[in-house]
Amino acid sequence: MTIEKDVLLFGGTFDPIHHGHLIVSRWAAEQLEVARVVLIPSAVPPHKVGNKITAARDRLQMAQRAVEDDELFDVSDCELQREGPSFTLDTVRHFRRLYPEDIKIYWLIGADSIAELAGWHEIKQLVEECTIVTAARPGFETGNLSALDAVLEENQVSRIRQHILDIPQIDISSTDIRDRVRQGQSIRYLVPAPVAEYIHKHRLYQSR
Repeated sequence: MTIEKDVLLFGGTFDPIHHGHLIVSRWAAEQLEVARVVLIPSAVPPHKVGNKITAARDRLQMAQRAVEDDELFDVSDCELQREGPSFTLDTVRHFRRLYPEDIKIYWLIGADSIAELAGWHEIKQLVEECTIVTAARPGFETGNLSALDAVLEENQVSRIRQHILDIPQIDISSTDIRDRVRQGQSIRYLVPAPVAEYIHKHRLYQSR
């Protein structure tokens, strides 16, 4: 893999982070030939306001433990330091201030999110300030993106379509992991061992 200076940002609740997150983001990084993947645990995802979410410090610790021996990954707490909902545009601008202008910033989303982009905060400006990359299973059909046509310029929609990557589907869910913990079932092979150890030590997801 040719290492470039560009960076792939991957935000999420990560409650908990699991192997699916890591495999998908590594696969995308290899296709994009980026030098770094930054995992960004969100404080208050706009679409999950009012939902019960594990404490930010625990989600951050799990993310850090998941990639502690992998030089490709970094973990940022930038969204945890801000108050209010975690808007992607604010995070992209945070990283833009950190990097030289010639470094390209990618933002990774799942295939299930592409149809929701039209409702994202200041999506038109976001598409100008970063390159949105969609992790889709091979053969994925983008479907009707007319909602994007209504809020974005034609060239912006075209860029989104051009950055839909074929990535094997990893059918692991944080919700299922939390359910398995609550039911006393093993989560081995679903999350990195240090994450499983942290969940057990701090008795996370026991009472949900």
